[in-house]
Amino acid sequence: MLTVEFTVAGIPCIGLNGSPQFKHSEAFSFQIATDDQMETDRLWNAIVKNGGQESACGWCKDRWGLSWQITPRALTEAMADPDRAAAKRVFDAMMTMGKIDIATIEAARRAG
Repeated sequence: MLTVEFTVAGIPCIGLNGSPQFKHSEAFSFQIATDDQMETDRLWNAIVKNGGQESACGWCKDRWGLSWQITPRALTEAMADPDRAAAKRVFDAMMTMGKIDIATIEAARRAG
């Protein structure tokens, strides 16, 4: 078996090559919380434009097939809004997105 130590967003990780019988899947993913649209765009583009692929609701895969969720903190906060109608509008808006657009999320939260 082969192990490798690496850091993702300041978090130490260890990868293990458990042999070909153990395939990675979407059951394991990385989630990165972002502070603004610029950071969201930068991380999303770094993954997708380097051989990765877009998915839905802030999810994408890198060129090795590992799943990433690039999640603006504005989305997390809006989905936890105590105003259930606002949180539902945010959820519905998110469901139409690949990469999360913070301005659209904030507009959905305010609409009502």
